[in-house]
Amino acid sequence: MFSIESSTFALPPDARFSILIPTWNNLPFLKLCLDSINQNSRWRHQVILHINDGSDGTYDWAMEQEIDHTYSPENIGICYGLNAAAELAKTDYLMFLNDDMYVCPAWDHYLDEAVKEAPGERFYLSGTLIEPRDTGNACTIVTDRFGDDLETLDKNKLLHEYDTLPFQDWSGATWPPSLMHKNMWELVGGMSVEFSPGMYSDPDLSMKLWQAGVRWFQGVSKSRVFHFMAKSTGRVTRNDGRTQFMRKWGISSNAFMNHYLKIGQPFQGILPEPQENWALKWSRFKSRLA
Repeated sequence: MFSIESSTFALPPDARFSILIPTWNNLPFLKLCLDSINQNSRWRHQVILHINDGSDGTYDWAMEQEIDHTYSPENIGICYGLNAAAELAKTDYLMFLNDDMYVCPAWDHYLDEAVKEAPGERFYLSGTLIEPRDTGNACTIVTDRFGDDLETLDKNKLLHEYDTLPFQDWSGATWPPSLMHKNMWELVGGMSVEFSPGMYSDPDLSMKLWQAGVRWFQGVSKSRVFHFMAKSTGRVTRNDGRTQFMRKWGISSNAFMNHYLKIGQPFQGILPEPQENWALKWSRFKSRLA
């Protein structure tokens, strides 16, 4: 059993997005993240934190700054945390952001423009991450020219060069920074809490959207966000999300990302139904053994 409290304050006029940020005793990164939202956004937004624990001063600081938030005295993970924070959302669009991200200028404008091109409410968008280390993710821009932590971050260089790095819109939007319509969030039931504390909850949400008829999974190249890659997951007991995903959906997460969402390929609009081939059949067979 756990308890969740909430506090809300005045909504910024003409707020565009409700930005949900789960945080767990990571106050220096969180402050920088919110500074970047205030300084580099074209629109006003509603920021909603879910504060796990908050004993590092995060809770008191959020109250002093009058930031909308939900709060749990212990770490309840991102699934419960995001679901709780979403209950406070007052705009039509939910934006998911990590507390160790720094948004670049006009990041929200380019997502807003992409919304206008998407088919109604049935879309899922991601901004494009700039990361200092290569993890093999074809959807991120990898460069160490801007530093890799709070002490080495060259903010001026980042702000002058973030938009000079070549990239293109990509298929397979799945993880933060990500944007969806609030109606679609409610339709699929938000985050699946059986994946708590959160491993593989991102592809699970994408699969739920796919099952609900979403075929527009766009990574927006011009919406750029620097990611410090400060891992909180090393501090928690990880769920076996890989196996959970296979048992739930009858297919591996990798197969879903590659064959359904065309992860990392150039974005070409509405995705087709996946072609049945031996790779998909093999993945479904393995899922029965999981």
